[in-house]
Amino acid sequence: GRIKMMIGNGQIDFRVSSCPAYHGESVVLRILRPDSVKVGITGLGFEQDDYDIFQAVIRQPNGIFLVTGPTGSGKTTTLYAALQELNRPDKKIITAEDPVEYNFTGMNQCQVREEIGLSFARILRAMLRQAPNIILVGEIRDREVGEVAIQAALTGHLVFSTLHTNDAPSAITRLIDMGIKPFLVASSIQAILAQRLIRVICNECKEIDPSPDRFVLKLLGIRDEDLVGKHIYRGAGCKRCSGTGYRGRQGIFEIMIMNNELRELAFNRGSASQIRAAARRTGMRGLLDDGKRKILRGMTTPEEVARITQMEGVIADED
Repeated sequence: GRIKMMIGNGQIDFRVSSCPAYHGESVVLRILRPDSVKVGITGLGFEQDDYDIFQAVIRQPNGIFLVTGPTGSGKTTTLYAALQELNRPDKKIITAEDPVEYNFTGMNQCQVREEIGLSFARILRAMLRQAPNIILVGEIRDREVGEVAIQAALTGHLVFSTLHTNDAPSAITRLIDMGIKPFLVASSIQAILAQRLIRVICNECKEIDPSPDRFVLKLLGIRDEDLVGKHIYRGAGCKRCSGTGYRGRQGIFEIMIMNNELRELAFNRGSASQIRAAARRTGMRGLLDDGKRKILRGMTTPEEVARITQMEGVIADED
């Protein structure tokens, strides 16, 4: 269910999930802050080169743009930022979401309701008769939804959606594993963005770390020559950040732009590791690479990047 509350001058929405357990009811609250999805693309945490690539990708006339990552990695916020950037009177934007988490003017947002047969696939088919320019599908969960999304992309629509994969190359193999024909995957996808959220050092108590953990630096692949003329920073902890040393979150990203080599690998059912190797040869930076850039820019700490990337298996994948 949902709960809406006014706290201070703002509205906070809570999504509530409850489950009967042996020792009593288990309840989880997911906090949704409407202001958090109105940060715009500049507030997502892109480095300048990735920002330029992202801006170019979302302005393609057609094709599929996927955002991947685990639950809570900021996928919805990124897609909403893209839609807000494109939201103009001459563009018709239609979304299919489960549920509709945030309301936006100028967009037609449709709520999935499986109990009455209003599924992602059914809404998506109806969308194609509504003359949209841009379509958002909350998540590609199965072959049926994937095939209809691809049909939309191949008939001149720009389609945004999400998948739950650890990295960008794995999105290709996930779609094919769903049963979608490789040639459809290869011909429809324009780009895939993988992301995670990292905590940002609190500006109120930010200081140079006089003795950064050498083991963590080595684990992340940060060498002595990388630190020439630079410092590692940390948060000392203060009232502003409740003693954590961090305040706020931003993303680390990897953007894989499809090219002829990657399309051929997808068509021939190449493995995720083969696709990743080909993408990196043509300039794709991985999640860990972006994390290191943010460490060296003083945005976050080595421990934070190690925590996120180790937890998701990113370090082992990129070594």
